[in-house]
Amino acid sequence: MSVNSLRRTMLGLIAAAPLSGLIACGYRLRGMVDLPFKVIAITGNPSPPLRADLQTAILTGTDAKVALNPKDADLILEITNDVNGREILAYNSNGQVSAYRLNIRVGFRAFDMAGAEVVPEAEIYMTRDMDFSVSTVLATDVQIQQFLSLMRRDLAIQILRRVAAAAKSPRARAF
Repeated sequence: MSVNSLRRTMLGLIAAAPLSGLIACGYRLRGMVDLPFKVIAITGNPSPPLRADLQTAILTGTDAKVALNPKDADLILEITNDVNGREILAYNSNGQVSAYRLNIRVGFRAFDMAGAEVVPEAEIYMTRDMDFSVSTVLATDVQIQQFLSLMRRDLAIQILRRVAAAAKSPRARAF
């Protein structure tokens, strides 16, 4: 065996070791959300960006469709509140703001056409801290919008995962 082929073999083994470790421990990338519902209606009063992110998450991350009319849906996802906020996190030595905390709070519930609750009233809360500089105010505004957009997308996927988990869990029987 030549030195080059031995070197290639060793580099291949070194590169494959972390991958085989991840496979052995059961790691896998998140795939699609497995919902037992075929048509979902979004009701309540979500903000237009959150509604768009929920629709995108449903259409691209599940096998379900989005219904415009709640009467045509298997599941009704009702957004009860959708609040974006920003709070001051820190000041610099001149007394100017140097950091903000962005937060989004989304309340929701889900029920089927028979009126049975799939997910009772629940709330998801997400925060993200960001630095702020007075010299780059316009760039910071763009960055805030980008952060909020990414947070909303993540919240939409989390809502769908929570609905999927609740739909699969056995319900407690009332005696």
